[in-house]
Amino acid sequence: MSDDPIADPAEGADKGTMSEPLSRAIGERYLTYALSTIMHRALPDARDGLKPVHRRILYAMRELRLASNGAFRKSAKITGDVMGNYHPHGDAAIYDAMARLAQDFAMRYPLVDGQGNFGNIDGDNPAAARYTEARLAAAAEALMDGLAEDAVDYRPNYDGTLTEPVVLPSAFPNLLANGASGIAVGMATNIPPHNLHEVVDACLHLIKSPDARDDTLAALIKGPDFPTGGVLVETAESMAETYRTGRGAFRLRARWSVEDLGRGQWQIVVTEIPYQVQKSKLIERLAELIQTRKIPILADIRDESAEDVRIVLEPKSRSVDPDQLMGALFKTSDLEIRFNLNMNVLIDGRVPKVCSLKEVLRAFLDHRREVLVRRSNFRLGKIAARLEVLEGYLVAYLNLDRVIEIIRNEDDPKAVMMAEFALSETQVEAILNMRLRALRKLEEIELRAERDALLEERTALETMLADEGAQWARIAEELKNVRDAFGKSRPEGQRRTTIAEATETPEIDLDSMIEREPLTVILSRMGWIRAMKGHQPLDAEVKFKDGDGPGFALHAETTDKLMIFASNGRFYTLPAANLPGGRGMGEPLRLMIDLPNEAEIVAVFPWREGGRYLVASKAGDGFIVGASDILAQTRAGKQVLNGDALLCRPVQGDHVAVIGDNRRLLVFPLDELPEMARGKGVRLLKFKDGGLSDAVCLTLAEGLSWPMGGGKTRHEPDLTEWLGKRATAGRMAPRGFPRDNRFA
Repeated sequence: MSDDPIADPAEGADKGTMSEPLSRAIGERYLTYALSTIMHRALPDARDGLKPVHRRILYAMRELRLASNGAFRKSAKITGDVMGNYHPHGDAAIYDAMARLAQDFAMRYPLVDGQGNFGNIDGDNPAAARYTEARLAAAAEALMDGLAEDAVDYRPNYDGTLTEPVVLPSAFPNLLANGASGIAVGMATNIPPHNLHEVVDACLHLIKSPDARDDTLAALIKGPDFPTGGVLVETAESMAETYRTGRGAFRLRARWSVEDLGRGQWQIVVTEIPYQVQKSKLIERLAELIQTRKIPILADIRDESAEDVRIVLEPKSRSVDPDQLMGALFKTSDLEIRFNLNMNVLIDGRVPKVCSLKEVLRAFLDHRREVLVRRSNFRLGKIAARLEVLEGYLVAYLNLDRVIEIIRNEDDPKAVMMAEFALSETQVEAILNMRLRALRKLEEIELRAERDALLEERTALETMLADEGAQWARIAEELKNVRDAFGKSRPEGQRRTTIAEATETPEIDLDSMIEREPLTVILSRMGWIRAMKGHQPLDAEVKFKDGDGPGFALHAETTDKLMIFASNGRFYTLPAANLPGGRGMGEPLRLMIDLPNEAEIVAVFPWREGGRYLVASKAGDGFIVGASDILAQTRAGKQVLNGDALLCRPVQGDHVAVIGDNRRLLVFPLDELPEMARGKGVRLLKFKDGGLSDAVCLTLAEGLSWPMGGGKTRHEPDLTEWLGKRATAGRMAPRGFPRDNRFA
């Protein structure tokens, strides 16, 4: 054996195995898996706009003869045939894919005609496959038109017992008409649906002008046309750039109108919601905005939808501006979304590429030309075979008596006729199989007329195949027929998504919508918070849960931002308008902010513009921080003080008084403290044992006051004895100073 950790390949080969580095083995196998996912699962083909599972579903339904004007079959039967014959994956995945093809709110031009519960715009799932039935839609039949005429290649199915088409002939550009989405390994695709009439117009223009610019094509395709309608608010320049690069986004809004209720009352009615937004979740979100009072000018929401969408929004008062209300809802809910476009598709079914609009249309048109050539050659073959038979029939009619004589008298009439009349075996077989009733003079006339028609058709096909311009003219004619069948002349072909002016909604300060009302904020010792209307006495008796008691009480207003300073040194921001009402015991503060269980609340106060605050740790370090540096934008809060926080006091006056656990008091000038945004700070008081007990800002000329108990207060006007430099030891507190070493 070799000392090399990797065995000799030759030695392994004798045993039917081979050794290779693990990294290379994993890399090769993962690459194989990634390519399989990209090509056979996630990305659509640019030619027919379908993934393999959708293509197999449609082909299996065609094999079951489920025509658009025929009978329905159980979805379980269809799913079983697809799984057993072409797609060896889970039946649930196949049924989900088929159900989506039948949903008129998901597909702009449904490819499956479903009967039963196939889901709804609320997000409810389809009924089980055993309860629903389906058949092909007319659009799906157009996609498969030509399969019996050698229009596309076939390949063996997974077990080699059957064959399936590699791609469908696709009479219309389904990739753009119905869109596609998928996630592969390292890449994804997301294509919105478009109006088929406009897409065909763009194809016709590209046939006429092969060098057409993307901007010209984008002008013909005005933008996505979603099955759920809505209003597209995007500039033409932005959409043109998106179509040119194959990447970008479209801003889509719900369609709404103001409904007059008389006597100055009105309400907003939403009749169309953005694509792929579940109505039930949208209403839940709007109800949450009302409950949390984030949109104070919205009073109520009702879902009055039946067959059509009808969501009613009631304003707080008749003086509310509807545009302002909807502008706020567009910014805070899915009444406005951004639909991202990533036109990543398979070119020729093999190469993934992010394509522009022109490249996608060119791939489709090149495919249609190939289908046309193959179908024409197939038809020429059929014409040649039929003409051969017709020539044999005409020979038989010209020599009818001799043919009858040979058939009656010869032992091998086939060989005799082939030798005497120079006929092929096919022609003789056709003559021998001819019925006696066909031996009429009228039949001969019909045969000659059929032969002449076939000769004329063959000449036309050969002329077309020899002339590229004639081929494109035929393709254009076919596209026009498709446009007539599914375009704007039909009710379902009308554009549903309208294009609006891309006017920016004015910046809306949601805080300005909140009505200014006084509040009394109560925070219990165990962290339950509530807000009572009005400014109640802070020492008023309030009920708490068993085992809980008073913690903090303060006066605020609904427009205030409530600042919460915790022992972990973080500041948390909570809008006072979002606090629960005071009728109950409140709600746990830790559900509203990400406050660790081990952290205690040090201070609660309303935020004030331009304010300054003294923060200090138990170790005796501290500094001054500005109001703008403590505002937190997230639930996680904002770290300000490094260390175990003890206090937060508003800055006022010109001096700072600090006292330690050793009851030594020090008063020093305020300007000796630095102002910082974050950090540990500087030493406030020098002590050997214990830590800092309290600190307060004061005006030296006014002296210092502290409570004495029993409602009495003691005032010390002269603090000269305790004046000193910051970080010195200080002197013992005055006689009668509170035993808890607190200034208040």
